[in-house]
Amino acid sequence: MVHRADDEYSTRLASRRATRDRLIAADARFAHARLATFAAAVLLALLAWRSAISGWWLLAPALLFIWLVRRHDQVLRSRDAASRGIAFYERGLARLEDRWAGTGDPGDRFRDDGHVYANDLDLFGRGSLFELLSLARTRTGEDTLAGWLTSRAEVPEIQARQEAVEELSSALDLREQLALAGADVRASVKTDRLLEWAESPMPRHRGLRVLTWVFTAGVLVAIPVAAITGTWWVLAAVVGLHAMVFRQLREPMNAILSAQDTNQASHFVADALSHRTSDLAVLADLLRHLEQHPFRCSRLAALRSSLTADGLPVSRIIRRLQRLSEIHDSQKNAVLVPLALFLSGNVTLALIGLSGAALLQLVRPHVTLAVGRWRTQHGAAVRVWIRAVAQFEALSSLSGYRYERAEDPFPEIVSTSHATRAVGLFEGIQLGHPLLPRATMVRNDVSLVGDLQLLVVSGSNMSGKSTLLRTVGINAVLAFAGAPVRAASLELSPLAIGGTLRIQDSLQEGRSRFYAEITRIRTLADIAAGPVPLLFLLDELFHGTNSHDRLQGASGVLRSFLDRGAIGLITTHDLALTSVADELSPRAANVHFEDWFENDDIRFDYRMKPGPVTRSNALALMRAVGLDVPNQT
Repeated sequence: MVHRADDEYSTRLASRRATRDRLIAADARFAHARLATFAAAVLLALLAWRSAISGWWLLAPALLFIWLVRRHDQVLRSRDAASRGIAFYERGLARLEDRWAGTGDPGDRFRDDGHVYANDLDLFGRGSLFELLSLARTRTGEDTLAGWLTSRAEVPEIQARQEAVEELSSALDLREQLALAGADVRASVKTDRLLEWAESPMPRHRGLRVLTWVFTAGVLVAIPVAAITGTWWVLAAVVGLHAMVFRQLREPMNAILSAQDTNQASHFVADALSHRTSDLAVLADLLRHLEQHPFRCSRLAALRSSLTADGLPVSRIIRRLQRLSEIHDSQKNAVLVPLALFLSGNVTLALIGLSGAALLQLVRPHVTLAVGRWRTQHGAAVRVWIRAVAQFEALSSLSGYRYERAEDPFPEIVSTSHATRAVGLFEGIQLGHPLLPRATMVRNDVSLVGDLQLLVVSGSNMSGKSTLLRTVGINAVLAFAGAPVRAASLELSPLAIGGTLRIQDSLQEGRSRFYAEITRIRTLADIAAGPVPLLFLLDELFHGTNSHDRLQGASGVLRSFLDRGAIGLITTHDLALTSVADELSPRAANVHFEDWFENDDIRFDYRMKPGPVTRSNALALMRAVGLDVPNQT
């Protein structure tokens, strides 16, 4: 049975909304219950102060209030998760209904005017391919997806991604969990800060280890001696000597706990440990979903295997560090208790307080040694864990695209070693542009196989020439990223993509549009000379110069490209340039888009047809907007 993504999304959206509404009501009930409990506690305290009841009655509202706080916190977290689930499925429906532009991250930080096709093919920005695809919530996940879109993978890697995307496409629950957990990671985890802490060189601390165990042994001997003999000076001497010695060791301990400058204050260092542990704890929640999911394909199984160390899942390893941080924090919070006992004036209580102080003094050194061991064993693996999460997020993004467009096939990548020709190959049947609404998108066949390496696309303004080039390019980008393509079928060889569809002049750099164009084409010429054939997409080639120079330049450049095995398309509304196809025949052919006027409105069918265009609509368009131009003779 073929799934319908819109039906599944609608059902789940309704469920998440019902859950959120129920939890909003529960939130209000818990808030009222907490207020009532507090009021009851105040009343009982007043009665106990007047000796009307025993003070033990205060224990009941205290325990109830603690329980209410914990349950209320669970309700709030569940409510927030339901709200994020609503946003997840609302955005999914927006993509299915072609109203997704502006609903996701446009990836503006990845825009690069120097890239040879990213701007030309609308990979980043509002309404871009990145915005359509990305389900990543971590910055490293977004970085990985952006990298896949801007660089071609090798054939085995593409095939591995396709297999993983196909398996993940049906794992809707996992994709939702990754998106929801990833929201917490994005909000709280500072990846650079975390990696700096995990990967910083560990200071040498052999002396710290020896002294820690010496003083541990001293405390464990001094406490029984004080308890049996009633003398406290031996234990006090151990406590005082411990304080003096470990004050001198504060800097190396701080360096182990925080990986920061050893001159930083100790409270800053302690907070650094808590922050790094908190970062990892949030990451562990995301990793736990991946650890629990069974994967079949080799790529996903390999990624999951990278989330284990010493036979334990990473989430459990992170939990160990989290416990150390909690112990460290609790030691700071408990320090006042033994001090109060020591100052009580009672000998027994003073000995108990002194013993407690001695034991608490041992906590930080032992925690420091344990954190040092953790960083030594697992610090270098933190980057591996983050990269694995990023890979899962990028694959999840492509698999969401696959799930929502089940009719789109995976392309067949023909390895260069198996190709029958030294030139590139691109054969797309019923190619469509994935960023255009399906209701208005027009499909065309594009075949650059056999002797044919170049299509010269002519036609009037707005007829669809540039859109055809973008359709070819963006489907090639999807193919080389490991995603399905918008086509009935697509077969292509490994290709280096390059275009000139959005070449702009630069006032700041003092460059004209023509100079920017020829500079980009020179870059493409260098790429064409490389080992991988070039797929070139040249819009209005050399239109910034006169017809004679344009024709001569185009002929020379295109001949050079074709001689090097490149394939591609160029567009022109200059009918004189269509003669290039005749000059380069049989390696080149003319195709065109037509238009016509109907009731004073220009019409297009956006269907590519063989041969050059035979007329221009420029004068007719001028007259249509009210310009005074003569009729054609």
